[in-house]
Amino acid sequence: MAGICPFVSQSQKMGQEAHGTQDNVATTDSGIPIGQVKNSLTVGRCGPILMQDVFLMEEMAHFVRERIPERVVHARGAGAFGYFEVTNDITKYCKAKVFESIGKKTPIGVRFSTTAGELGSSDVTREPRGFAVKFYTEEGNWDLVGISSAVFFIRDPILFPSLSHVQKKNPQTNLKDPNALWDFFSLRPETLHEVTLMHTDRGTPDGYRHMDGHGVHAFKLVNACGEPVYAKFVCTTNQGVKNLTREEAQSLSGNPDYALKDLSNAISRGDFPSWTLNIQVMTCEEAKRLYFNPFDVTKIWPQTQYPLLPVGRIVLNRNPVNHFAEVEQIAFSPHNMVPGIEPSPDKLLHGRLLAYPDAIRYRLGANFAQIPVNAPLQTKVANYQRDGFMAMGDNQGNAPNYYPNSYGGPEGKSYTEAPFRVSGDVGRFDDSKDDNVSQVRDFYLNVLKSDERQSLCENIARSLSGAQPFIQKRAVKNFTDVHPDYGARVMAELDKLAAGKPGHIVEQQKLEEVQQAPVLRHYRLH
Repeated sequence: MAGICPFVSQSQKMGQEAHGTQDNVATTDSGIPIGQVKNSLTVGRCGPILMQDVFLMEEMAHFVRERIPERVVHARGAGAFGYFEVTNDITKYCKAKVFESIGKKTPIGVRFSTTAGELGSSDVTREPRGFAVKFYTEEGNWDLVGISSAVFFIRDPILFPSLSHVQKKNPQTNLKDPNALWDFFSLRPETLHEVTLMHTDRGTPDGYRHMDGHGVHAFKLVNACGEPVYAKFVCTTNQGVKNLTREEAQSLSGNPDYALKDLSNAISRGDFPSWTLNIQVMTCEEAKRLYFNPFDVTKIWPQTQYPLLPVGRIVLNRNPVNHFAEVEQIAFSPHNMVPGIEPSPDKLLHGRLLAYPDAIRYRLGANFAQIPVNAPLQTKVANYQRDGFMAMGDNQGNAPNYYPNSYGGPEGKSYTEAPFRVSGDVGRFDDSKDDNVSQVRDFYLNVLKSDERQSLCENIARSLSGAQPFIQKRAVKNFTDVHPDYGARVMAELDKLAAGKPGHIVEQQKLEEVQQAPVLRHYRLH
């Protein structure tokens, strides 16, 4: 196994055999040998091209169709392959076979990405980074689709299109629009936690190898006895967390492939990056009694209460053989959950369960799961889905395509989901009164050092200064609600920028006397 995905080694082997048979002769898409690849078929040296030049027609027809729609978000990315190895026993929490024994290895594919930028954007922008892992297990593919941050901007999926739009370019100017960005952020105070995190140096990781990955959502884990717990997945980098300062990120702006090169070069030289996969566990009773909604992705689970429990290690030891086939076409979706891993009541997760596979079908077609990099490696697909654009393989042969049937078609038996009880009135509930500031205040006061608070406020002011004054005022009010010092520092930096003065660090203002809560160890302090 050695962490290499079998479909790659098989395709390479087939290609070598084919080349050996045909002496590396060029062929059409159907494998027909071609005697000439550099000149079109013409009537005489200067004559017109003939329509019977089927190779030219095939080349041009494929060329004009070789681009597929880029991802709506996380368009720019880098990928690698390797393995996951279990190092600690968590079978008392989860029955998934991927965790069944210490030392067990499972092939994986990983894709890292920026968030809002297009395919041609830069690796050093300030935003959350995507961190998605596909585990090719013998129970099917499990996708852990996360980001570099422990929280997210919003908690209701109905706002996700708007969140994406304000981070994209203005439809008229085709430029980034600070008015739209900060209008949305200031009108939705739930974004304060992620906005604060992203405007520290955590918003610009030093490449993909030196950042953590968070599943963000709570999931339900079920053990072999059917007993459930809630859990969050956290991947902590074994290379050590490193971030770029604002000045360092600016100096690298002329190197848009910085993170991709760093990852690829490290693997090429045998310096295989690795992460520790951890879980945080919360019992169902604890979830009922918690003083905040544990399924709100704008909140963390404090590690003082819910410590990281090591599960195993993720190792990347192979670069893609072909970027398009293995990185551009690899498709991740939170709906890919193996037995033992189930959804929690997290509303944003439920929205992603619908949106992600729908987006993939738009980009890659209804049979996206049959593309080699997405196909399960250790289990056979058996269902009643047939045909459609780009159906590959034998299309499940002559097996029945209807249910029930009398011919041994597949049935669901022992893999039913764990039952759970739901009650409550159906309605559209306003969550604007939820606590959006307590965890942000704790992070600002107890995790950040004085110089880090100052840098945070300078970074925010530089972004916010492009918005209209009434939007700036509303945003500053939100920061002040977190803590008066936070709002005052941002306002001071805005004033300096408005006056045309350089944004030097101002003298530290004395913080108001507050009861210092214990540091929330969820935030890695490297």
